[in-house]
Amino acid sequence: MRRLREFLFVRHRHNWVLLFRFAVVGASGVLVNLLTLVAVKKLGPSFDAALVGLPGTEFNVRWYHVYSTVAFVVANLWNFQLNRTWTFRTARHARWWHEYWPFLAVGLLGQVVGLVLLTLLMHLDSPVHLPTSVLDDSTGFRTRLYWAQLIVIAVVTPISFVLNKLWTFAAVRSHHPDLADPSHAQAALTEEEAANAPVPDRPRRAT
Repeated sequence: MRRLREFLFVRHRHNWVLLFRFAVVGASGVLVNLLTLVAVKKLGPSFDAALVGLPGTEFNVRWYHVYSTVAFVVANLWNFQLNRTWTFRTARHARWWHEYWPFLAVGLLGQVVGLVLLTLLMHLDSPVHLPTSVLDDSTGFRTRLYWAQLIVIAVVTPISFVLNKLWTFAAVRSHHPDLADPSHAQAALTEEEAANAPVPDRPRRAT
């Protein structure tokens, strides 16, 4: 049990710190996502209205798919900038575009999964759709779209964290070990100090 605790909370302590920072950024991103969703919902047509039909199927792209994607793009930019400057601290070691494209690719992958889940939660013929008896869209807190978006975020965020840590910011951290674990920087400093330490004079033999 002691070894397990040491493995989880000592050897991987920095990973827990990264996860905490990522969660804080994610929480702020949730707020940005929902505020954007509310804004575009108020400005656009009814979120449940069909926008365009999918060829060869009975399904449609609806406005809530568009609203969710717009909210994703805004929150994705917000989260990326905070993760770059605070969570993984790679801003001074890599170009903005160089890191953003893989971050966006991870986000888009999560958004595709999220849109599928969003459709299942919103479509009345789905076996897992949100109950309209409670969420009847009469008020903000009873709007199905908002709750469905929250569920999507809760499901997609852990996946995004793992992929971003292992891919998006990994290349930068591999070239700068101090970004991955501060103990590496301390170890490097100790080695440098040892290398530069003066060598004591050897005692001379008596003649």
